[in-house]
Amino acid sequence: MTVFEEFKKFISRGNVLDLAVGVMIGAAFGKIVTSLTENVIMPVIGALMGDLDFSKYFILLGEIPADYTGSLTDYTALKAAGVAMIGYGVFITQIINFLIIAAVLFMLVRTINKVIDEMESKKKEAEVTAEAPAVPTDPQLDTLREILEELRKSGKAPPAA
Repeated sequence: MTVFEEFKKFISRGNVLDLAVGVMIGAAFGKIVTSLTENVIMPVIGALMGDLDFSKYFILLGEIPADYTGSLTDYTALKAAGVAMIGYGVFITQIINFLIIAAVLFMLVRTINKVIDEMESKKKEAEVTAEAPAVPTDPQLDTLREILEELRKSGKAPPAA
């Protein structure tokens, strides 16, 4: 088998295709969470904390170019001008993105595990029910069983097999 044939076999397996779909969905979900964080959550946090914009929090590390004419508080413009700085406000936003994604994934995995546990429990119950011999419910047989049990207790009947 050639390397190309092995690669083709590997790619055509279901797990690889499932993984590729999962990665694409994850990337799209990441964009949604980023938008949610940057456009909904962070503005609300900023409003609650007194018009706070996390993207504007940074520490200058280098000199501002002499030909720079933009705002000295605009992180994006300073970054585009090549100024060395630490954008810890953007970092805080990314941490919040991560926490949202982690919480959603936790809830998803938790729900899936509960569903799987319930399915396994129902399967075990079905197996136990299927294994249990069907006991006739005829009243005459119940009476005969009671008599046999009394005889066994008194020692006049052979022990149960």
